[in-house]
Amino acid sequence: MIIAIDGPSGAGKSTLGKMLAKKFDLLYLDTGAMYRAVGLAVLNAGISFEDTEKVAEIARNSKIKLVGEPENLQIFLNDEDITTEIRTNEVGQAASIVSTISEVRRILVGHQRTLGETSKNGAVLDGRDIGSVVFPNADVKFFLTAKPEARARRRYEEDLEKGRAVSYEQTFAEIKERDERDVSRKDSPLMIAEDAVVIDTSELDLSEVFAQMLQILQEKSSNAASNLT
Repeated sequence: MIIAIDGPSGAGKSTLGKMLAKKFDLLYLDTGAMYRAVGLAVLNAGISFEDTEKVAEIARNSKIKLVGEPENLQIFLNDEDITTEIRTNEVGQAASIVSTISEVRRILVGHQRTLGETSKNGAVLDGRDIGSVVFPNADVKFFLTAKPEARARRRYEEDLEKGRAVSYEQTFAEIKERDERDVSRKDSPLMIAEDAVVIDTSELDLSEVFAQMLQILQEKSSNAASNLT
């Protein structure tokens, strides 16, 4: 089973994706972490993001691994644990930039498809273009969204808990900037797949959204079973 979860930054995709993966014993692929790893690699190399050929070369030569259970997922870049390092706002912005480069997307999408298709039980993938590009034939597609203010508040509170010195105003500005970049890029822009289930998480807590997703998955499973009889 392949479950695709798309949506803008701060809508709750990663947390809910991990919860679903644990519930159904599926591989969890945080595709955003993969772009963050490439973004970090570019920052560390001191390469200009405008030099798309060199950025693509870095993506091609980077060894990115996702290891462990969904709730304790570790991200490795060239055998170095970068799990904490990639969660800074600077790396988030870098990931947003490299994700607009077509060759980088081609490289990482190929990797994501291979991981999802070879997983024993299936996978949960979250990102911006999972249901529309990476796995257009996913068994279930979700699109999680929320008002920018709600998403910025969540991200700001997460950063505070982790000891990162940021302001709400800065976080809100970065959320808006990433939204604009995600929807306006030429290659695989953020979009709602035609057959995706849209859930607005603005006024919901995670448990409420999770319950909705479980209900939808149960309905899809029941419908599939009835179609076989």
